[in-house]
Amino acid sequence: MSQYIDGARAESLHGRGDVVRDPSNGDVVAEVTLAGPEDVDRAVRAARAAFPDWSRATPMERSTVLSTWARLLEERAEELAQLESRQAGKPIRLAREFDVPGTIDNVAFFSGAARDLEGHATAEYSGDHTSSIRREAIGVVGSISPWNYPLQMAAWKILPAVAAGNTIVLKPSELTPLTSLLFAETAGEAGLPAGVVNVLTGTGADCGSVLLRHPEVDMVSFTGSTRVGRTVLEAAATNAKRVHLELGGKAPFVVFDDADMAAAIHGAVAASLINSGQDCTAATRAIVHRSRYAEFVAGVADLFQSVRLGPTADPETDLGPVISTAHRDRIAAMVERAREYARVVTGGAVPGGDLAGGSYYQPTLIADAGKTSEVIRDEIFGPVLCAMPFDDDDEAITLANDTPYGLAASAWTRDVYRALRATREIRAGCVWVNDHIPIISEMPHGGMKESGFGKDMSSYSFEDYTVVKHVMFDITGVARKPWHRTIFADPTS
Repeated sequence: MSQYIDGARAESLHGRGDVVRDPSNGDVVAEVTLAGPEDVDRAVRAARAAFPDWSRATPMERSTVLSTWARLLEERAEELAQLESRQAGKPIRLAREFDVPGTIDNVAFFSGAARDLEGHATAEYSGDHTSSIRREAIGVVGSISPWNYPLQMAAWKILPAVAAGNTIVLKPSELTPLTSLLFAETAGEAGLPAGVVNVLTGTGADCGSVLLRHPEVDMVSFTGSTRVGRTVLEAAATNAKRVHLELGGKAPFVVFDDADMAAAIHGAVAASLINSGQDCTAATRAIVHRSRYAEFVAGVADLFQSVRLGPTADPETDLGPVISTAHRDRIAAMVERAREYARVVTGGAVPGGDLAGGSYYQPTLIADAGKTSEVIRDEIFGPVLCAMPFDDDDEAITLANDTPYGLAASAWTRDVYRALRATREIRAGCVWVNDHIPIISEMPHGGMKESGFGKDMSSYSFEDYTVVKHVMFDITGVARKPWHRTIFADPTS
């Protein structure tokens, strides 16, 4: 059954069938029925009904459920890894060592964070009143998550919402819904009340757009492209919903002349190829000092050629396919156009042989593209890294910021002052120094500029999923307050 509504698997009332395919070979992983407007309404009504009790649950009660949930996910870790690998085309090593343990750690983190929703101290700020802050759940959250990290993105949407006392309806990508459904089902087994988490398998047109505009949804959260993010903002404006957006990225990877070049080369290959480059924080623009540029380009090209493409079930496979042949063809077309104005150093082709049945694309390095060119400005979202030189630190920072996006960046240098300047002046939600990609549950993830606003992970995410309420008590017991003089001219009134 392709939906999870009100604590149980369910079939869609919409009834239109579809399949989930393994991008590595085109095999059918599962048959699904797609949700429509009636299913959205059913899920939202379940979430609305569950909200009063769940929002009033004590922090300890919410924490206990999440702690049990983490333990149950540990027991099903291999099942989750295999399913994630097949539906998303991830090498099994990536699913086992990154996606699944990262998700379980997120659940464990929020089981603790649920007990620590902070506000200002209770105090007498006016002298005549005691003020305190309540941090309360918003209500029903409608979330849409992408196909590149199906399990982790489901967790990033669901966990801060429910830990803070909200209920949620999640629509994962119809290409990769299977681990999101299993994730929610496991929450029910852990004791999460029916209706708190609901998952709908459906398209953006028939399901996602309806969820965004539903009058009983109080907040919308979306991870995906900036183009669709604008549509989400427009939909939320219809009845002033709160909005959380994590959108595209074009992360700069700035290599200064004093960098450890071996570390920078290995870091660039890992950070540009993780998840086949289908990562909004992936290194996409290597901005390298001219004196080290040739060395960097040659080193990355050599290391790219050593990366092993292969079956996703093989633990020795380094790089899997991209999500679909249509997406692969889009990447290939961008690279072909780049040949007219830049240098394709290595890669730039669709592999044949045993991999021909999947949507694989070779690790590709493009050098010398101009700063206004398509591959420098637009998201490629595949295993492609573009390299360009700079001459001084001012130019490096300017090039790093020369993008509408602002999700992530990195600076590679041994100079502490350069590193501090880069972390201060590069406009991105996360700036790594001498590394690129690591994330941890305790720290926030989110961008600025056209990469969106709001945070996933960490206690900072509660800022998005709660509303701050000021509660004020009079402590004087006086009927006529001093400020009443603004209304009553006669003090005896």
